[in-house]
Amino acid sequence: MAANLNALEALDRLRAGNARFASHVISIDSLARHLDRAALIREHSPFAILLGCSDSRAPAELVFDLGLGDLFVIRVAGNVVSPSQVGSVEFAAQRFGTRLVVVMGHTLCGAIDATLEAVEQDLPPASDGLMSIVERVRPAVEAARLAGATDRAAVARAASRINVTMAVEHLRHGSPLLERLISHEGLMVIGAEYDLETGKVAFLG
Repeated sequence: MAANLNALEALDRLRAGNARFASHVISIDSLARHLDRAALIREHSPFAILLGCSDSRAPAELVFDLGLGDLFVIRVAGNVVSPSQVGSVEFAAQRFGTRLVVVMGHTLCGAIDATLEAVEQDLPPASDGLMSIVERVRPAVEAARLAGATDRAAVARAASRINVTMAVEHLRHGSPLLERLISHEGLMVIGAEYDLETGKVAFLG
């Protein structure tokens, strides 16, 4: 499937694929694309860009029942946005003409829990690398705590969604290139949350 899908068409395809996955169905088309490596050797045209968490339980191609070459996937703990992630999204949007960007968090995220622990205990992470992730997630955790959630699980769940929303806003407004593509060429940047228990993806906003 080429990247000439518009954003809404691409979103419809993601919704349909996730509905299959959550229902324990795998499409023949997706299976065939996993076997058709030769067709993708020289070029590929991903129809959506997905910035997701590195968690081993949330592989985007499986969650959306898709095959090789369908998605341009960027994975980082906590689905945080740093300059390299912005650059990766810019690259795919410009190079392939892909018009849908999805930032996908998930329930029971370890990066959210680690940041919540750092905030609660007022202890620094064990390394500078971990610190770079915690500091990017911290605003979402602090916002969730200020929102008045009374138990830790509720704070973590709220922080996960706020973290996604902040990442979406960063991509929408932190790159002149992406801003131009949004304003003039139909690029859409949206958030999503994958539920580890149900297998369903809820698109946010």
